Amino acid sequence: MRSIFLSQLIYQTYNGYVMSQFKRMRSDLKNQGQVKWKHVMHLLRLLISGIQVLKEGFVPVRVEEHREQLLSIKRGEVPWQETEKWRLSLHADFDRALAGTKLPDRPDYEKANQFLVKARRMAMEDSLP
Repeated sequence: MRSIFLSQLIYQTYNGYVMSQFKRMRSDLKNQGQVKWKHVMHLLRLLISGIQVLKEGFVPVRVEEHREQLLSIKRGEVPWQETEKWRLSLHADFDRALAGTKLPDRPDYEKANQFLVKARRMAMEDSLP
């Protein structure tokens, strides 16, 4: 059932959020001289996840391949310029993943709605005495 919820809209959703947050991070760096490195790490992880969703058709929970690099960023050990360079590279990968994805343009709203209505009915029936 998970596949009925996935679509190319993930690109718009993830990309919009990451871009707005990185803009805010750049502003924080300029105005306050620091960023929240844990948040930066999570934004990069979101991009990595988005790439995999578009390529593989599922949402990854683990990103072992990038674990050490992400943890280094979280600890503030990676300079901003290097982090920004990786983000730009991930965005390019994200763009390519969108161009090659087999996911549908939009989720299957009809099947998703049927599933949710059925789940709600079952929950209601289970809660009755």
